[in-house]
Amino acid sequence: MFLESSFGRTLDILHRSMDVSMLRQDVIADNIANADTPNFKRSFINFESQLQSALENDGSRGPQAAMTHERHIPFHQPIDYRSVRPNRQLDYLTTADNNGNNVDIEEESMNFLNSQLLYTLMTDSVTRQFSRVNLVLRR
Repeated sequence: MFLESSFGRTLDILHRSMDVSMLRQDVIADNIANADTPNFKRSFINFESQLQSALENDGSRGPQAAMTHERHIPFHQPIDYRSVRPNRQLDYLTTADNNGNNVDIEEESMNFLNSQLLYTLMTDSVTRQFSRVNLVLRR
């Protein structure tokens, strides 16, 4: 019931995104820690594109095809955004050093700062959501 409201859904998405942001910071810290390790391949987290696809494909768009048999394949299969999980992937396509390591300290540092700023933005959004509820409860 709570998740069916826009408030609950927004908070749930922010919560999941904040968890992924923390995971992303751990992965970036691991990349930076192994910047001098021979043949180490950097990792990254893929989540936002899958979440966006699930949110756009929630079943509320487009005409529904009539299925006259239970074995028909539906044209449109909605994806629940709660089933989307972060995916850790290795970057095998780039090589930055002669030792096979592909970690670029400057790029990882920028990714870490972006992740921190995004986390701060999401915590501010959660704070604003609850301040709105507090404002309504006061009246």
